[in-house]
Amino acid sequence: MTMIRRVLCAAVLALWLGGWAFVPASFAGPVCVVDDRGQTLCLDQAATRIAALSPGATELIYAAGAGDNVVAVVSYSDYPAAAKSVTSVGSHTRLDLERLLSLQPDLILAWGTGNPSEQIDTLVRLGLPVYYVEPYEFEDIAHTIENMGKLAGTSIAADAQAKRFRTGIHTLRERYKEASPVRTFYQVWAEPLMSMNASHYISKVVSLCGGVNVFADSPRLIPRLSQEAVLLENPEAIIAGGMGERNADWLNPWRTFPNLLATQQDNLFFVPPSLIQRPTPRLLEGAKTLCEKLDIARARR
Repeated sequence: MTMIRRVLCAAVLALWLGGWAFVPASFAGPVCVVDDRGQTLCLDQAATRIAALSPGATELIYAAGAGDNVVAVVSYSDYPAAAKSVTSVGSHTRLDLERLLSLQPDLILAWGTGNPSEQIDTLVRLGLPVYYVEPYEFEDIAHTIENMGKLAGTSIAADAQAKRFRTGIHTLRERYKEASPVRTFYQVWAEPLMSMNASHYISKVVSLCGGVNVFADSPRLIPRLSQEAVLLENPEAIIAGGMGERNADWLNPWRTFPNLLATQQDNLFFVPPSLIQRPTPRLLEGAKTLCEKLDIARARR
């Protein structure tokens, strides 16, 4: 057993033997939910000390009405504002397990493809309840909010938020179901240049708005691309999130290609990344913004 493993095991054992520093709320009975990996998680008591290990998971648990129960987040967990004052336990790519365990979480919200698998496996081996957050569909987002509400005993607030999200997505789907298609390149990252295939929820937003993801058929969820690949596709619109809420610099390189259709039509659009690159209820706002951008592209034909 490695030194860190011994330290972590000793820490957890001390917490269990010494008793938690809180009295959790009771359920009428055990509550079981199925997470985004298809794994069943059951709790005998409402979770009152929750660790959210991605900015998206943080937004989701607050949306579920359980923000007051969050005791740990990771870097860039900046929404809602209250999350900024919660103790950080590192980044989503490298967790401070000792600090995390010292906060005595009774529910871990893990990012399946974002958190280090070996660190999450350690938490599982130590007996901590882990719920994997990995939404791929709009319904997954609503369902995850409902599940978090069940686990935290805040179902009334969670169910209301999930209903609002479903209703908003349905409204957009009906509005754009007959919209003329717009061949669209969505830029997930700049260096290396990245987009997403049809399985990604952002691609589903593009489709929702009547867009056609030009890299939908890529075999990789997040394909790495060259500028030449984008130029060959010659999209009618390019949408980028950029490095910050008001930083549209990722669009500037495309302005140097006057033969690119998106450049010719001035269809180079920015959407604040937190509205579209996190699978949370704010994706509805991001979807509305993206739909408006594609409407502009249609009007410029």
